[in-house]
Amino acid sequence: MNNKDAYGQEIIRYYKGKPSFEVIERDDGFVNLSGGAGSYFSEYKDWAAHEKKAIKFANGRCLDIGCGAGRVILYLQKNGQSAIGIDTSPLAIKVCRLRGARSARLMGIDKIGQFRPQSFDSVVMFGNNFGLFANRKKAKALLRKLHAITSKRGTIIAESRQPYLTDNPVHFRYHDMNRKIGRMPGQLHIRARFMQNASDWFDYLLVSKEEMKGLLSGTGWRISKFINADGYRKNGVYIAVITKERA
Repeated sequence: MNNKDAYGQEIIRYYKGKPSFEVIERDDGFVNLSGGAGSYFSEYKDWAAHEKKAIKFANGRCLDIGCGAGRVILYLQKNGQSAIGIDTSPLAIKVCRLRGARSARLMGIDKIGQFRPQSFDSVVMFGNNFGLFANRKKAKALLRKLHAITSKRGTIIAESRQPYLTDNPVHFRYHDMNRKIGRMPGQLHIRARFMQNASDWFDYLLVSKEEMKGLLSGTGWRISKFINADGYRKNGVYIAVITKERA
């Protein structure tokens, strides 16, 4: 058993029909209990309205980064599109394949440079997976790699969360701490826990719309449109449709 694959343990337990929840632990001691693994398995009819709108921008050959249990891959396959999913969780990839994903690879976002130039037309990053860019420097580097492995009509469909729509003083203090040490305010240093399993610590990035625009600057990408989730003014969740700058 991989005791560091807390996320995968959660996924496979749910796949086997058992209730599962994960705990996200932040490096300041703050912990948060997730709503459970069911959302990773949801069918299109049960997706949030902003996800249904955003997925319409996925065209041609698609790369699903952080594919989890494969809901996006399975939807795209059903609609006749070519889709490859990548994830760092071995158990999530196992579940993906068991559920019928034709192409799911054990690979982290850091390795996307292994794909050939113009391999994809679309990149999907649902589930707040813009956060996988981790920090300012890494985001810039990875966005340039995504530019190289996508076609001229390349599109990134990425979900994030505006981190400042909170009334919790614990989060405000965390933002201030980040600023003092040179991190972006919404940069989290976290790990996932599930039962006796705990992942390694990793960085995860939440950004405002203006901060996202700043990260795209100089990478060859631009914001095409924002699609807000229901309740955006309270939860801050949105999806950005990102397209290539014209030469």
